[in-house]
Amino acid sequence: MGSGHSSKNESFDGSGKVNFDHFQILRAIGKGSFGKVCIVQKKDSKMMFAMKYMNKASCLQQEAVSNVIREVDILKKVEHAFLVNVWYCFQDEEDMFMVNDCILFPEITTSLLYRLLQLWRFLSFCIQANVSEIDVTLETLRLKYLIHRDIKPDNILLDEEGHVHITDFNIATELAEGEVATSLSGTKPYMAPEVFSTAIGDCPGYSFAVDWWALGVTLFELLKKRRPFSIHSESNPQETRHTIYNTKLHFPGHVSEELNDLLRQLLHVDPKQRMQSAHTVQNHSAMAAVDFEKVKVKAIKPLFVPSKDNLNCDPTYELEEMIIETKPLHKKKKRLAKQSSKKDSLTSDSLNRSLDTAPDLFKGFHYYNRELIINGKSPSGEDDEDENAEHNKDQVNVTAALNSSAQPTGSPGTTTDSRDNPSRNHQATSDGTVS
Repeated sequence: MGSGHSSKNESFDGSGKVNFDHFQILRAIGKGSFGKVCIVQKKDSKMMFAMKYMNKASCLQQEAVSNVIREVDILKKVEHAFLVNVWYCFQDEEDMFMVNDCILFPEITTSLLYRLLQLWRFLSFCIQANVSEIDVTLETLRLKYLIHRDIKPDNILLDEEGHVHITDFNIATELAEGEVATSLSGTKPYMAPEVFSTAIGDCPGYSFAVDWWALGVTLFELLKKRRPFSIHSESNPQETRHTIYNTKLHFPGHVSEELNDLLRQLLHVDPKQRMQSAHTVQNHSAMAAVDFEKVKVKAIKPLFVPSKDNLNCDPTYELEEMIIETKPLHKKKKRLAKQSSKKDSLTSDSLNRSLDTAPDLFKGFHYYNRELIINGKSPSGEDDEDENAEHNKDQVNVTAALNSSAQPTGSPGTTTDSRDNPSRNHQATSDGTVS
């Protein structure tokens, strides 16, 4: 991978459907919930993107295919200046691909918390700017009946100008009007008390207020360098709820009382009394100086801009991809060509066993091209049936790979409950979280 890969622009059909060959792989930068992420450059436009690729066999083994498809479907429905938006989706025999906005800079925790605390007198102004951008984004999601469910510093990135971008919709859910979510989903230290109350049967469900609670926890962490509640991933719902209800919060002493009051209202344990809409946040005295109409169009320049010398590119991921990974991305083309020439390597018994074990679950992962939408065309380009037929013939390669071990790639501390998985519970709600 890295600089030694694809130094020459290989030939590709720029007029056809966008696929793996349309991108030059630059370097691996991290892991998502069900896959890995690398920086790529589109060969024709030279634009930079973040490509997330999810191994099909691994997703099948973790029963995560529906999670991936749901995340893609949600991202297709919402486009926003402060999201990490999806541009292309496609698949091959081995992987499902999502090509997203490329945000090269560190998460909000690193960039604000550890850099700005040295300049604490400016902290309130920077916090106002970032909170306002997160707030208008959460309102957009709410108006589309979407709950992110994993708002936390790790999922809030900064672009080169200092604007926020919310990422990772893997456990997001879409609700119909009047419905509530019921699964235990999220990262425990950022999960609202009503989520745990739902898990132990004391509450019928939860809704959009959980995202504003998570915003409050994130804001508290930025201001005090620690989370408001001592919650650990191994804590059970009863223990966690008890901790939240019985912790006396000590709010930051180096910021205004108005900002602390904003925190109190975001961290109200009763969702009915909690601040949970853009209207309430924008009308709070702590945000009085913010022109939210300018915020929405990025007309307000953040006071803090990340240093371009501190890219969020841990070299460990690059070394792992080059040395440890059994199916490295930069060798995909040769590997698939070799597999195609050895289709007779599978016996008829193993072929039948694979087809019986793993039905074709990947039809729901549709081809997508945002460029076509911008140009007023169908995002699918061609009929999805033709594409599905093409991938059906490659199912042998996917299912055969199930014989090899696949390690879970979920984010540490992230919890998701399978109670709403339609394949396991025929009474599933619209909150279809899959473990």
